[in-house]
Amino acid sequence: MSTPPLASGPEGPRALRPLLDTVLEALRDGARERGGPLPRGGPETVETRVRHAVGDVLPDEGDPEALRHLVRALAAGSADPADPLCAAHLHCPPLAVAAAADLAASVLNPSLDSWDQAPAASELERLVTRVLANEVYVDVPRGAGNCATSPHGPAADNEPDSLVTTGGTESNQLALLLAREALGTGTRLVCGANTHHSLPRAAWLLGLPEPVIVPAPAGTLDPAALDAALTDLPGPHLVAATAGTTDAGLIDPLPEIAAVCRSHGARLHIDAAYGGGLLFSTRHRDKLTGLSAAATVTLDLHKLGWQPVAAGLLAVQDARDLAVLQQRADYLNADDDTEAGLPDLLGRSLRTTRRPDALKIAVTLKTLGRTGLGRLVDQVCARAREFAELVQNHPGFELHDPPTISTVLFRPVHATDDDIAAVRRKLLTDGRAVLGRARLDGRLWLKATLLNPHTRPDDLAALLKVVEGTTHR
Repeated sequence: MSTPPLASGPEGPRALRPLLDTVLEALRDGARERGGPLPRGGPETVETRVRHAVGDVLPDEGDPEALRHLVRALAAGSADPADPLCAAHLHCPPLAVAAAADLAASVLNPSLDSWDQAPAASELERLVTRVLANEVYVDVPRGAGNCATSPHGPAADNEPDSLVTTGGTESNQLALLLAREALGTGTRLVCGANTHHSLPRAAWLLGLPEPVIVPAPAGTLDPAALDAALTDLPGPHLVAATAGTTDAGLIDPLPEIAAVCRSHGARLHIDAAYGGGLLFSTRHRDKLTGLSAAATVTLDLHKLGWQPVAAGLLAVQDARDLAVLQQRADYLNADDDTEAGLPDLLGRSLRTTRRPDALKIAVTLKTLGRTGLGRLVDQVCARAREFAELVQNHPGFELHDPPTISTVLFRPVHATDDDIAAVRRKLLTDGRAVLGRARLDGRLWLKATLLNPHTRPDDLAALLKVVEGTTHR
């Protein structure tokens, strides 16, 4: 076999063009084979199909048709978030323009651990992270700083900033790390029972004291219970609130929580991995009032931003907090190179090798603008309200509550929790629909998370019909 072609360089486009045709055809053929929102048959059947399609993973002699066969097998065995009956998780269908930009990132393959590997990508990331940080902290007077002062001394820049991450889990871990460095190793995480699991896990990873879990009746953090907990608990405290819970898409009462934090001198972090996308919508942005009071905010644009995974960010109110992430490695950011003006990128992440995920984000922001992104947010929120109305008007179903963002919880009337779990698994095994599950108020609910802006009213009716049919059987 001759030396295989490269994706970049002068011959890259010529080599890629027929391969892209192969990929697109395989994606089409795999989707036809799947024939629905996910493959039929359950885990054992999917495993058999994948093993049959792959065969020998590392044969002695290569297979020139491997790209076609494996992409088709992956497409045939995938849960397709673009299918309106695939509505379980915060798993968005990515925009075509964002996926195309991601291809360019893969071809050029910049690594954002030193400027000489990513000259343009590093500047693009800087521009994108500043713009998105300013979206979060638009209401914060410049130079205001945080309620908790960093012990590491002043930096040249106390403006808001953000870091690109792999998603909410990494962002939340970074937020706790920054809090620990600002407040000390005895920092206690105080969070609601509705908090994402990555926050208590991050406290464990960082060696922080056992988190204090505050009641969240009705699914949101109770400010009065938070006030009582902070009153009785020796500090320093990091309070974590949520703007968009993974179970019901609920938003904690952010202004009240921020007021409690101010009265106790506690640092505030807000996990807005889901709800952060509401910032783009003039209609829904007010739901995030109080967001700018947080020292750190988690965002995920591979949720309400329609980006291919991964596209997470951690926004910080004061860029000086990021100084603790600085590292020196002579082969990447030697002192004399930095003094000569080469940008130092090691303090922009806990990771060393990093993809230029800012490219797809920048292309999306520039292509759609705030208005275009806001329209997509408004569309999925509207579809969620319409689906909730269908449920509420159907005598065979019970609605938990009107949706806050784009998540709807519902259940068949008179069904037991075991019935609901069985209905969900039956739909998955049959390949007919992908619905999530959530436990609230002591009961199990089916969960529809609507992130597809192309979903139509008749798709919503079809989703409810599929569940109704499975329930009757």
